[in-house]
Amino acid sequence: MDSANISNQDYIVVKALEDGVNIIGMTRGRDTKFHHTEKLDNGEVMIAQFTENTSAIKIRGRAQILTAYGTVISGKTEE
Repeated sequence: MDSANISNQDYIVVKALEDGVNIIGMTRGRDTKFHHTEKLDNGEVMIAQFTENTSAIKIRGRAQILTAYGTVISGKTEE
């Protein structure tokens, strides 16, 4: 991938709302596999990018996810 195409890829921002939020990058291609993981604690932020290798990002735990399409809160809500 050349540098001109990198800036055209989608980004997301993930803000952990609890300790131990897992972010898992998944590959594209015939077989989907995990290729990268990160763990965030409460208040930590990560900016992630979809690339020619990353087709999906799985988030486990309570987090605020900001995308070009809107904001989503992941994880269980407190009842």
